[in-house]
Amino acid sequence: MRRFVFAHLADAHVGAWPRNPALRERLRASVLRAIDVAVERGSEFLLISGDLFHTPSPEPSEAAPVAAALRKFVESGRRIYVIYGSHDYVAHRTSWLDVLAEAGVFVRVAPEAVRADGSAWTLPWTVDEPTGVLVAGISGRSHGLDREYFRSMDSSSFSSAPGFKVFQFHAAVEEYLPAHFRDKIAGIRVQDLPAGCGYYAGGHIHYTYEGTGPGGGLLVNPGAVFGTSRTDIENGEAGRTHRGLAIVTVEEGRASPELVDTMERGTIRTVDIDVTGRSAEAVSALVVARVRAEGAPAGTLVLPRLHGVLLAGKVSPLDLGPAREQLARDGVTVQVDVRDVEGSGPALDAPVTENAVETEEVERLLGPPGERPPWLEGAKGDRLVHDLLASLGVPKAEGESTLDYSNARRAEARRLLDVPGRSAE
Repeated sequence: MRRFVFAHLADAHVGAWPRNPALRERLRASVLRAIDVAVERGSEFLLISGDLFHTPSPEPSEAAPVAAALRKFVESGRRIYVIYGSHDYVAHRTSWLDVLAEAGVFVRVAPEAVRADGSAWTLPWTVDEPTGVLVAGISGRSHGLDREYFRSMDSSSFSSAPGFKVFQFHAAVEEYLPAHFRDKIAGIRVQDLPAGCGYYAGGHIHYTYEGTGPGGGLLVNPGAVFGTSRTDIENGEAGRTHRGLAIVTVEEGRASPELVDTMERGTIRTVDIDVTGRSAEAVSALVVARVRAEGAPAGTLVLPRLHGVLLAGKVSPLDLGPAREQLARDGVTVQVDVRDVEGSGPALDAPVTENAVETEEVERLLGPPGERPPWLEGAKGDRLVHDLLASLGVPKAEGESTLDYSNARRAEARRLLDVPGRSAE
């Protein structure tokens, strides 16, 4: 077998950060840079292991630049192999991935038929003709519903086929999950993967890890290209995880990865600011002082997270516009998070946070423990309702029609619930 190079990325989440234009722009730039790196390093093909898009139908202004870069990649004689992730898949509805696949931009590797639980099925595969690599995969589903697909899969024909084999998947692997994820995420086991692959191309967990699949093939989860949460950003800035893609060299049948970051550290900073005992009027000046104390150079995006109990009054009078304007003159962009700021005053029996209000509403919607449907019990049920509330609260984009907005919200709810449906007419 000749030497060859390929690239592997996952969890690009193009279209994430709908309420934060600065972060959305940086995410998109990081994804475009990852595609450029794949070309610069001589990759013959690109694996995308789920969640290329944050929703099945992202705004065209977000999806179009990435689609154009992927088309250019293919027109240069390279190939792209893709599986759906838990965010960009929705049953019985056309997504951007479907459109791009039909346009010949990439090959959808995984079979997408919706099956009854436990029904046996045979794993198909495709061949990358120039290299002879066999590529197969299973797409992700919300709430780990893909686990049963793994356990009812017959992969014996794929595993026994001659040649270098790649398997793409979008699921946590329990044996390799970082410790802080193990009590929060249910995953598949190594033994659920098909044996005999030279490379297992993972996705789903926004944290880099490596391991071995059944039979000893290399297993890599590169982590998110950029991230979709403050925690993702903090982990990337601290170097706890990579943000980018894997460049994989195969020589004499053995794969060797290089993890390449496409987001320079230090260009985004997070800072916690305690506003306890401050008036609403004084908070803006405090934000300016603390951000300047960070010594962030021009071009930096700073994410201050405010917390604590104000001296008096409610959170709503907080006006951080002057702080943003002053820091903008320094060349620094700020996006302030005030969700953990608490109001106080004689009209309030106790400070109430936005998170507390949301938690109370989630508990009301779920009903008493023991009376909930099994799929809404425990932390997973709480998380599902939180996600539904967050999805329904996404604002309508500029120029988006009411019908498109309504359909998008319905589609996202169906994705989270993993139920079929159709758009309004």
